[in-house]
Amino acid sequence: MTPSAPPVAVPMTAPVTTPPVAPSTLWEPEIIAFCCNYCAYAAADLAGSKRMQYPVNVRIIHAPCTGKIEMEHILDAFLKGIDGILVAGCLEGGCHFLEGNLRARKRTDRIREMLAEIGVGDERLKMVNLSAAMAPTFVESVQQMVDTVKALGPSPLKESEPREESQHLESEG
Repeated sequence: MTPSAPPVAVPMTAPVTTPPVAPSTLWEPEIIAFCCNYCAYAAADLAGSKRMQYPVNVRIIHAPCTGKIEMEHILDAFLKGIDGILVAGCLEGGCHFLEGNLRARKRTDRIREMLAEIGVGDERLKMVNLSAAMAPTFVESVQQMVDTVKALGPSPLKESEPREESQHLESEG
């Protein structure tokens, strides 16, 4: 065995620079997926058990039933800067709470109309119906939602700069 040579220090004559990256390539949409307990959440859980991959920027919110997701929950998420929302419920006619997913469909349709009216874009909200065994469909739906929202860009409701109140509080502190 021959001894290895000690590492040689190389002086840096110029700073290392990285090529500029366009801001749009750094942006990743923030997506919420409201999932009902019995079907959609079970499908998401099955996808995880099968080690199926879906984007990490999707946050799953476990709901007892999509029928319990009120319009205020969805609108509040958009007002707080969420870029897209996926509502995932039981198959139509297969809701464990009888008609919860039908109520959720009506609500999401109304909210989509509102989002289109105010210029946010109705594509930012989507509802899908799944069974507990539909893990691949869940993953595909999530990926489609992310791709759709990426094409739309950041939500126009997202604050680009902090409010004056928060700037004032920072200067006092």
